[in-house]
Amino acid sequence: MTGCSPKEAVKIGFIGGLTNRNSDNGQAGLNGVTLAVEQFNRSGGLNGQLVELLAKDDAQDPTTAARSARELVEARVEAVIGPFTSSMASVIVPITGQAGILQISPTITSMDFYGKDDNLFRINRTTRDNASDYAKVMRSLGQVRTALAFDTRNLSFSSSWLEEFRNAVKASGRSLAAEIPYESGDQADFAAVVSQMLTSKPDSLIFVSGALDVARLAQQARKQAPRLPIAAVEWAATEQLTELGGEVVEGLLILQNYDRDDSSEHYREFADAYYKRFQRQPGYSTVAAYDAATVVLKALKNRSSGESLKQAALRNNPYQGLQQTISFDANGDTRRKIFFTEIRNGKYVKLKGQ
Repeated sequence: MTGCSPKEAVKIGFIGGLTNRNSDNGQAGLNGVTLAVEQFNRSGGLNGQLVELLAKDDAQDPTTAARSARELVEARVEAVIGPFTSSMASVIVPITGQAGILQISPTITSMDFYGKDDNLFRINRTTRDNASDYAKVMRSLGQVRTALAFDTRNLSFSSSWLEEFRNAVKASGRSLAAEIPYESGDQADFAAVVSQMLTSKPDSLIFVSGALDVARLAQQARKQAPRLPIAAVEWAATEQLTELGGEVVEGLLILQNYDRDDSSEHYREFADAYYKRFQRQPGYSTVAAYDAATVVLKALKNRSSGESLKQAALRNNPYQGLQQTISFDANGDTRRKIFFTEIRNGKYVKLKGQ
């Protein structure tokens, strides 16, 4: 009878912000991973062995994040998908790395994690790639004197993004009009932040913030300087931004790391399945998290005896993601195609030539 009992499920972990101010990324990412695992199990799992997903919240809080990471280590998960912000990665990755657990972040971009031979793989490109492209696109739009505000609660990301943007602007013979730090929270004075940005008489504004804060900052920008072009970094490119921002984010420039207009059969099947399961359209963290889960599940399925999951993940390169081929270098870094968009009539519309 014992020999006929089902095999114990293989556990993989998820960690992301599920209850904080920027929980839209974490929740959408969890949905993407959940769908991938459910589909994998329905198709037979690991030769009949099911995969169990253990989800933990980091709450964008270092203490909570560390506790959640330790709980996943104690649960003996094979891999962890997440986190979704660089500040939380700074806390979580050392814990999972010391335990020898493969961690795949769908979205972190900070240069703090680039080019390191550790147990962290990243689905996203770097802040250097993204910030440099922002500088080029904004210059092409005639925006040569930009004021920037950045959220210090995700400092690993925002300081990395700021440094790379500053360097790219400097390389073109320009300089930033202003760099205004602020701490995200219910008591943040967004009117004062925008007022400080405008003191430098910029020709454009850019917000290095999550979707909720960008909506608030855009509201103040439209009140204080209604004709000034505004932009926000890729962190804010979620469905929450258009839902909360409404008219005040119309015309906002923002990067996407996936093609929302993809009409391919493969992507449409995924999008339809996602909508049927969650009654929402997938966002960028959904797509990236689904891709991360694809990597983990394929590596688990094809892992050889005595091989670590990291070794299996590298050996099974490349991977076919929902829209792009994912190919990791020896350090777990990859490239990703991006698209610049402008919010029009509540939708992200690709710029011409994208």
